[in-house]
Amino acid sequence: MNYNLFSPLDIRGITLKNRIVVSPMCQYSSEDGFANDWHLVHLGSRAVGGAALIMTEATAVSPEGRISPDDLGIWKDEHIEFLKRITDFIHHHGAVAGVQLAHAGHKASTQSPWKGGQFIPMSAGGWQNFSSSEVLMGDGQSKAEALTHEGIQQVINDFKAATHRALEAGFKVIEIHAAHGYLIHEFLSPLINKRTDEYGGSFENRIRLLLTLVNEVRAILPEEYPLFVRISASDWEEAGWTPDESVQLANILKDKGVDLIDCSSGGLTAPTNIPVGLGYQVPFAEAIKAQTGIKTGAVGLIITPEQADEIITSGKADLVFLARELLRDPYFPLRAATELEQETDWPVQYVRAKRVKK
Repeated sequence: MNYNLFSPLDIRGITLKNRIVVSPMCQYSSEDGFANDWHLVHLGSRAVGGAALIMTEATAVSPEGRISPDDLGIWKDEHIEFLKRITDFIHHHGAVAGVQLAHAGHKASTQSPWKGGQFIPMSAGGWQNFSSSEVLMGDGQSKAEALTHEGIQQVINDFKAATHRALEAGFKVIEIHAAHGYLIHEFLSPLINKRTDEYGGSFENRIRLLLTLVNEVRAILPEEYPLFVRISASDWEEAGWTPDESVQLANILKDKGVDLIDCSSGGLTAPTNIPVGLGYQVPFAEAIKAQTGIKTGAVGLIITPEQADEIITSGKADLVFLARELLRDPYFPLRAATELEQETDWPVQYVRAKRVKK
């Protein structure tokens, strides 16, 4: 069978109508973790625009797990009501709602980007942040504390509670954020993880927290709901997490009930070390899919319909996660279908704008 960007994809009991995913993108537009009209319009417009899977931004499982004071959260029951309004809208328009559960680790307690993006010490209204190991923060004085065993258990409990809330809020796909230098990545990567207990040192120890979270979240999810994991497939540093370790991890996650690896990279190294360019992270998705058989998502400067379609038709990945291109054009999927001469459903309110094939 020939697949293309607009072929459906079955994952467990969920059918995605095409292969286009709204990648998690922080909006820094919440108060006390609450979703609001911005999130409804931001995510809802991309469902109207034709994407198959609409992922929330990194959604904090605890207050201390926020990147900034303005992050979306799912750490208390009061967050559920407005999130349910958003998922209902997404599902009404033929897309699937997914949530990325996250803990920022030592990257917590920072300003939103347009407020400067700097670390906020406790003396200036920030909060204590945590990591796999002690980390000196940007002010040169504050330190992220290494999580104790009790702290690790609390993180596990927070992810479990967040999963229950996500289901109550109507999400049908859960993604665990284990990339971009945030907490779980800080355990995976030897660049940060200097522990000498059962969570540090060997590959088996460094992946222990992620495997525990996967086991706990998978046990809560209904059998028909998919579980994704986003990883940084490479630290782009010789002494860091490697693509080979990503393949090894993907094999283990596949056996643990993970359905797709969302293949990003970086987050712990200077961007100057990363050869950014069109589709520069696609080879990670291709390699992991080819060597393990698990489904993968490709992400990173995928900007044209032809480029996205080639990734799918050539079998490099099963899904394409689009970020900045969907910020520029929420209706990219509808436009792509026209340009690629593929059929896709348009909202009835917009059908009169649908271009006729020449």
